[in-house]
Amino acid sequence: MERRDFLKTFSITGTGLAIAPLVHSENLFAESITEFDLDEATIDDLQRKMEAGKFTSQKITSMYLSRIDEIDKKGPHLLSILELNLDAMTIAKQMDDERKNGKVRGHLHGIPVLIKGNINTHDKMHTNAGATALANSIPSDDAFIVKKLRESGAVILGKTNLSEWANFRSTRSSSGWSSMLGQTRNA
Repeated sequence: MERRDFLKTFSITGTGLAIAPLVHSENLFAESITEFDLDEATIDDLQRKMEAGKFTSQKITSMYLSRIDEIDKKGPHLLSILELNLDAMTIAKQMDDERKNGKVRGHLHGIPVLIKGNINTHDKMHTNAGATALANSIPSDDAFIVKKLRESGAVILGKTNLSEWANFRSTRSSSGWSSMLGQTRNA
């Protein structure tokens, strides 16, 4: 049994009728959301597929960008992605070229990742912590974790929405709300 099927079954049987409205509302999006080939895929799975030549980093990156478009921008409008990296496909191609030439930087080589919108990247993406006050902020350097991700060959796909200022704006603030996108609707 797949993990999602197990959780769905457990949730329904474990909580009885109280969950029925939630299950019904989830099905409202079922028609607009298609199955995704990379659901439940691990980094190990993706690495094996790239090593075997079944996938490239460009293919995986493209698949995730399409999925973000389908679910975050269209469909249920989750409002979870602040910004996509305009250079993601170029970086993925570079990782594919390195792999073809026998260079694999590490376990994350060619793997697309998303980072929170308050983590500095010195590229075309903004670091705004979900706040319109920092809407056009471009840091002068990558955060340490970003440097390490890049060194390991990760493809930084974009930045995710977060509670504005990482929830430091109030003791009564709403979790997942930012002035950049509004309330993130995510499971």
